Amino acid sequence: MTHRIVLGAVAYDPKVVTIWDGFQRFFALHGLEFDYVLYTNYERQVEQHFAGAFDVAWNSPLAWIEAERVARARGRKARAIAMRDTDCDLTSVVLVRQEGPKTPADLRGRVIGVGASDSPQATLLPLEHLASLGLEPGRDFEVRRFDVLVGKHGDHVGGERLAAQALVRGEVDAACVIDGNHLAFSADGTLPRGSVRVLAQTGPFDHCNFTVLDGVDEGSVARFRELLFGMRYDDPAVRPLMDLEGLKQWREGRTSGYAALERACERFGWLAPFLERMGAA
Repeated sequence: MTHRIVLGAVAYDPKVVTIWDGFQRFFALHGLEFDYVLYTNYERQVEQHFAGAFDVAWNSPLAWIEAERVARARGRKARAIAMRDTDCDLTSVVLVRQEGPKTPADLRGRVIGVGASDSPQATLLPLEHLASLGLEPGRDFEVRRFDVLVGKHGDHVGGERLAAQALVRGEVDAACVIDGNHLAFSADGTLPRGSVRVLAQTGPFDHCNFTVLDGVDEGSVARFRELLFGMRYDDPAVRPLMDLEGLKQWREGRTSGYAALERACERFGWLAPFLERMGAA
């Protein structure tokens, strides 16, 4: 029996084509017919998943929540079937200049720079963390959003980099970034050595996953998962592909790491317009 999988993914960067072309070649070598469809934004991707345009979605954490909520409202089932090792147990940080606020409470009356409005890691999660500490965005501090490529859920670093640069220039009093970008910006000079420090850090959360809906061909999904989990980083034929996608090992999909983002969506009413549009409010 021939197994076939069509993937839906968002084109957040030109390298996305290189990545999925590489996966296509890898799967073909192992007898799985694989193709992909690219979208400009996650909301369109989620919508098209329910329209049956493809079999498996490479979803951001926010897109996973959107898909799961729509599925639940329609009496369907969404499953996270795989994720990268690098999607697990991430954190975001609130950065300040060395001479800046000493405690989160000192952010009252200040200006905080965040990434794109739909970025889980650079907007929704850090603002939810501050809100859990009693600091309500818009009431206790001003939020300055760096809305780069809205619809791509912060998969790029554009908004986070602009927030970090604004912090260094003194245009904002704090900046929210994912911890990995804090390290990357420190390494590439975006954040000059010794210029900033971490004021607050979120709890751990998870990032992307491969999502399927009920009704998908389970034999093809099983083969897709088998090939993913069979990838080995020490295989020289596979390592470049895994490096491009930023992982060393594929893991089973889990959904326990999205609880904080769900709280953020509820607190800030983020999901309501999309769910209404999908008839899932």
